[in-house]
Amino acid sequence: MSNTTEIPFATTLLVRDNCLCLHVQRAARALARRFDVALRPLGLTNGQFSLMMSLNRPHPPGMKPVADLLAMDQTTLTAALKPLERRGWVTIARNPDDKRGRLLSLTPDGKAILSAAVPIWEKTHAEVEATLRSGGADNLRADLLALC
Repeated sequence: MSNTTEIPFATTLLVRDNCLCLHVQRAARALARRFDVALRPLGLTNGQFSLMMSLNRPHPPGMKPVADLLAMDQTTLTAALKPLERRGWVTIARNPDDKRGRLLSLTPDGKAILSAAVPIWEKTHAEVEATLRSGGADNLRADLLALC
């Protein structure tokens, strides 16, 4: 690779200013930090909040539907569940209909911490939406969903 072609600095600036992937990644990190700070007093991260909220269903979901909803592979989901299980907020049980499958549910303590987190999420979410232009939140959601 000693004969590599130099990429013009103008290309770097073009990517910096126009790359949708870069801008979405930066925005995602900024949002994650904001929600992490807000949820920190409860001992939760934004990722844990989203994961626990995805389990807040009438019937315990399996691993695959949760992994699909959160756009993560099942190995990553398993790793993310472990600290929640250790804290007694989530249970992972065998699926009686599929011995290889697992069902995920919130414990009473998990529901309590999630209930305490919802008002924090609502406040922080409203603050984030207020920084966007009129109709911006709805447009942003629609555009992001179109990419998924």
